[in-house]
Parts: sequence; C-alpha cells; structure tokens
Amino acid sequence: MTNFAVSLPVIILKEGTKFVAHTPVLDISTSADTFEKVQKRFEEVVQIFLEELQEKGTMDEVLSDLGWTKVKRQWTPPVLVKHDMEQIMIPIALNHASSYSR
Repeated sequence: MTNFAVSLPVIILKEGTKFVAHTPVLDISTSADTFEKVQKRFEEVVQIFLEELQEKGTMDEVLSDLGWTKVKRQWTPPVLVKHDMEQIMIPIALNHASSYSR
C-alpha cells in the first residue's frame, strides 16, 4: 500500500460546548470537547475512513462520487473555491393572534 499526502479543507465549528470538525470533500465530521481533541480526532476519522475504503475495495467509487479526480494513480480532492460568511434573510411567519394578545 502506498501513502500519499493530500490537503483537505477542514471547517471547525463550536456548537455549544462542543467542537465539530467537518470536511466537505469527504463529507465526514467528528466532534470533541476541545479544539485540540477535535483536530486529533479529525485526523483519526479521516485515516479510518480511507482505510475502510481501501479494505472494502471501494476507494475509486467513493472518491469519484465525492468529486475527486484521479491522475496517474494519485487522487486529488475538489478545490475549495470560497469559504466565507454570508448573511441570508430568512422569512419567519409570525402568529399574529398570539403576538398581539395581552
């Protein structure tokens, strides 16, 4: 088996007291109580995920379905084009009867 290095985009969010790490190029996430733990756990879950794909013989199929490309036996993930915060207006229906009741 040959190892190869690849850079993955990772998003780490804080949800309440937990940290969540997610990579859209593999569509996997993990969580932990601290930032350091979630980084370590993320590396572990990616390693396990890829090892299982290799063991099951589904690496080509799964990575291809996730938008990865293979050139000369080397897989490349989709390129992250933009990562930004965008404000979006969300319509909320108010119950007028309850909002005006006293």
